[in-house]
Amino acid sequence: MTEPDTELRTRRAGSFGASAELYARYRPGYSAEAVDWAVPEGAVDVLDLAAGTGKLTESLVARGLNVTAVEPDAEMLAELGKRFPPVRALIGTAEQIPLPDSTFDAVVVGQAFHWFDVPAALTEIGRVLRPGGTLAALWNDEDADVPWVSAFDDLRQTGMGRAHTGDEPFPDHPMFGPFERRDFRHSVRHTTESLIGMICTHSQMLVASAGERAEVVDRLRAFLTEQPETSAGEFDFPFKTLSYRSARAVTA
Repeated sequence: MTEPDTELRTRRAGSFGASAELYARYRPGYSAEAVDWAVPEGAVDVLDLAAGTGKLTESLVARGLNVTAVEPDAEMLAELGKRFPPVRALIGTAEQIPLPDSTFDAVVVGQAFHWFDVPAALTEIGRVLRPGGTLAALWNDEDADVPWVSAFDDLRQTGMGRAHTGDEPFPDHPMFGPFERRDFRHSVRHTTESLIGMICTHSQMLVASAGERAEVVDRLRAFLTEQPETSAGEFDFPFKTLSYRSARAVTA
């Protein structure tokens, strides 16, 4: 990346904390099938890495798992603590996880792996995983296979860069085998205002100028008001959960 690209990426990665409450309110959870696929049968101790406000934590806790959350942003972690007081929550990064070796049966990452220094993060995740444990990464993307959702996705883009697509994010690494990928479709009930609220928690909107944000909001509201699928009030907004997993090498 060029220096301006690196600076913008850093700004986007650090933009969420000031909107932590809105992130918790508007961001979707994850497909139950995706979470079931990501967490191996028999897992007990699970790390939610870059846990944010706990959108994935919620699904892990509901499965009765022993969950630890690690998140670099104090405001996001504080919001997680309000929602899930029993969960052990620690400040830390994917490159420096503040936990001992071989602590977890699974490490899961929701909507965040693209912000990591990936080679360093894979080494550190491998360190805290037990041999044979699972690393899984999930992204909720708008389901652009649905034509009106694809049109909506084009309208929400800003000059701050397109959203992450989740395509092939993992290089070869000696601590992990090849990554499997599966996609899981689900939907979330929205109104025009709640869907726009969700879009306004995306990093490219958070770092855009006030004028550009207002322009995007105006065109999204106009689109949703006129679109047959969304004009009647409440509607289902389709998502695709892009899901990857790999096992930690037993001899690494």
